[in-house]
Amino acid sequence: MNLKMVKSELVLACVALAQWVSAQQAPQMEALPIDPNVRYGVLDNGLTYYVRHNETPKNRAEFHIAQKVGSILENEDQRGLAHFLEHMAFNGTEHFPGKNMLNYLENKGIKFGVDINAYTGFDETVYRISNVPTQNQNLVDSCLLVLYDWACAISLNDKDIDEERGVIHEEWRTRADANWRTWEVTVPVMFAGSQYANRMPIGTMEVVMNFPYQALRDYYHKWYRPDQQGIIVIGDFDADKMEAQIKELFGKIKMPENAAERIYYTVPDNKEPIFAFHKDKEATYTRVDIYMKHDPMPREMRGTINGAINDYMGQVVGIMFNDRISEITQKPDAPFIAGAIFDGDFFVSKTKDAFTLIALGKDNGAIDAIKGIMREAERIDRFGFTASEYDRARATLLSRYENMYKERNNHKNIDYAEEYIRHFIDGGYIPGIEMEYNLLKQISPAITVDMVNQYIKTLISEDNMVISLTGPDKEGVSYPDKDQVLAAIKEVEAEEITPYVDNVSNEPLISDEPVAGKIVKSAAGKKFGTTEWTLSNGVKVILKPTDFKSDEISMQAVSKGGLSLYDYTDRALVKNLKAVNEIVELSGLGKYGRTDLMKALAGKTVSTYFSLGEPMEMINASCATKDLKTMMQLVYLTFTDIHRDEDAFAAWKEQMKAVLTNYANDPQFIFSDSLSATLYNHNIMREPLKAEDIDLINYDRILEIAKERTANAADYTFIFVGNFDIDSLKPVVEKYIASLPANKNRDKVGKISTIQPGLIDNNFTLPMQTAKSTVYAVYSGKQKYDLRSNIMFSMLDQIMDIVYTETIREEEGGTYGVGTSSNLSPVNNSWLFLFGFDTNPQDEKRLTERAHAELNKVVTEGPREKDFNKVKEYMLKQHAQNLRENSYWMNIIKSDVLGYGDNNTDYETIVNGITLDDMKKFTKKLFNGKNIIEVTMTGVVEDETK
Repeated sequence: MNLKMVKSELVLACVALAQWVSAQQAPQMEALPIDPNVRYGVLDNGLTYYVRHNETPKNRAEFHIAQKVGSILENEDQRGLAHFLEHMAFNGTEHFPGKNMLNYLENKGIKFGVDINAYTGFDETVYRISNVPTQNQNLVDSCLLVLYDWACAISLNDKDIDEERGVIHEEWRTRADANWRTWEVTVPVMFAGSQYANRMPIGTMEVVMNFPYQALRDYYHKWYRPDQQGIIVIGDFDADKMEAQIKELFGKIKMPENAAERIYYTVPDNKEPIFAFHKDKEATYTRVDIYMKHDPMPREMRGTINGAINDYMGQVVGIMFNDRISEITQKPDAPFIAGAIFDGDFFVSKTKDAFTLIALGKDNGAIDAIKGIMREAERIDRFGFTASEYDRARATLLSRYENMYKERNNHKNIDYAEEYIRHFIDGGYIPGIEMEYNLLKQISPAITVDMVNQYIKTLISEDNMVISLTGPDKEGVSYPDKDQVLAAIKEVEAEEITPYVDNVSNEPLISDEPVAGKIVKSAAGKKFGTTEWTLSNGVKVILKPTDFKSDEISMQAVSKGGLSLYDYTDRALVKNLKAVNEIVELSGLGKYGRTDLMKALAGKTVSTYFSLGEPMEMINASCATKDLKTMMQLVYLTFTDIHRDEDAFAAWKEQMKAVLTNYANDPQFIFSDSLSATLYNHNIMREPLKAEDIDLINYDRILEIAKERTANAADYTFIFVGNFDIDSLKPVVEKYIASLPANKNRDKVGKISTIQPGLIDNNFTLPMQTAKSTVYAVYSGKQKYDLRSNIMFSMLDQIMDIVYTETIREEEGGTYGVGTSSNLSPVNNSWLFLFGFDTNPQDEKRLTERAHAELNKVVTEGPREKDFNKVKEYMLKQHAQNLRENSYWMNIIKSDVLGYGDNNTDYETIVNGITLDDMKKFTKKLFNGKNIIEVTMTGVVEDETK
């Protein structure tokens, strides 16, 4: 199908859409063509494949296998087997017994958990091997063989199954928070009468811990079969050869005779509203979800112009609805803290869609939230959207697609892979961004605001309604029952609601344009391939043009000082400092409040934000190439004219009080607060904001602090990275940066908070709904910053990640995973290394002791050579990829500007030069056992504390 044919069918498609939204019927139309750059096919055995040559990143490839199989296909006595099977795929296959597959791939720099991973959903299971170096043909062939084994040759040995039971039980424990319990209570009610009601992917621990071995093998052989499998391979390789290999290798897999039917379980309609309710002692907010269920567009229509139009409608409606919601939350009398409205899958279902309204409310504010979000749906049902709203939404959507079109030659492998996975699982269209963008440019003017408003009326309905209400279970907070909720909705329907008034300003961003300064000096940078300018007001500008992205320009203005210049002992001041970033963000710029500014920027790809950190302050900005002038105007206003919006500030205070009030219910918040207090000896700068702090925050002082940190532009260095022409940048830099107020003062970093020394234990018990212990151990000390030392800390972090996966997760089966982190600060030459994990309280002490012992073993004996080599390969591979990322170069230049040194030029030489003996000497010198802080939170169910 060419674009002329598309154009000729557009009118017919609009008619078809009108018929579909009114009667759920439409004439058959030709499917949109598949992108000619994609090798797409279905083998004789039913297996589907997608192959594409792509060179972003260069010399890398993605290998994915998607299965149209998930927990929805389990029987009652199989609950959890789909997810268990996903885990077992990494525990041995026909061609890679035991851990051979993971060891082989990690030896090639492909890291488990980062590059090698998988997930299981209700209706799908997807495995991936990412960022595979393609210069090694044997490695490429081996990755195809791994996909083959995952498709039909996972070993499923008895011993491996038993060892994995504990890991999955601990994954369940880690995930068993308030949100998880809410799902377990509400989903069975919401999906009553459907298979979805009781098929959470994690399953039941009764099944996980006790199923017979053969049950898992039977499930595997029943459902992992060619007609339910898609192979997706994208990257820098010969596509002809890859396609031939896939046909040869995967064509051997036999389709089982008399295969079981893959049923797509439906969700029953309901005339009377369904009401699901749950309150939880650890919940942090009141939430209402209102679903207006409807049938999805038939799969065969999703890949036609009808599907493209329907997607367009859904996107512009989502933009307009959520712009209204955002505007409401900027007002102090907002009936909800936050909200969202969209049309899509009915929660977890693939066979039913829903127009979905979500609102977060205050304590005892459920009715207000329900009425507030329903009122906006009712307002649009009665009056529709305005022409000006639609114009903005259309411009915003077209700008997004324009950016994707301009970046069509820089589209990453992983993005293509995810697009094709969704096509395989859900259907739809993949004609390529060229056709999608051109199609959108034809659809957009053909769809009027009246058509959009007609479309919306088909989605808003009292029939097929499902309501979920959840929130904190605590004294003094009550919730409406079903009758009260339905009565509230009826009251909204009976209200006299006025149409939305779209207040739009045509004022320019800057009324009085600044008088331009000059570039007084230009020179080539000494490193990084940059150009450096000195401006007439003393500002330094560093420029690095790149071709990594076709439509991206990034800017950072960075200055030393930040929070460190203020008095940390002044509690009221500290609370203001901690709120500066959020308040500046919501305030707007120039004559525009935040809401009006977003309206003014519709159709532009541009953003700016001010960031006040401990050792520095920054202004971050980015834009599409066409929006460079707008970005520079926003940067100028950030320095000179932050808007004051009293309503937005008052609304923020009310929202923050409501949100923070219930954070004290969340064990993870309590643990994080305790960890920070222990590490930094109750330094108030390290304390999180709490509800009682909000009234200490003073808007005048916030704006004063922001002005203090932006008063002297010459104290900043402005860094530009991206696709720009230096000569074209000169006039906007001279006008909007060289004109900024500046002086000769230069700030230095003040006192930085540091981890307290010594051997410190903070062990506490907390009542919880699920018994769980969280353990963090932090080692710290002093070490002068340099690139070599920083690399060695990173190596240690990654080595211990491998060690802990093998020992604490796999051998002990005592946790879902041990997190590790390290940091060497160039600001105050201090270092830390930490490990942390969740586990069963009964195993807490034993696992903690072993975690310390495994670290001590690496410190005293040095790392194992195999682990050391894996980490080096990954770091070298990742560095090669980073060299083609704008964000990488921004960070490299910024670090150099701040005095942290050149963290790029000798990177590969240093990594290659570090030996096992170097690592042993380095760690042995630092880990002297003098500074170790351990924080342990032992959670016990409430009955056990009595």
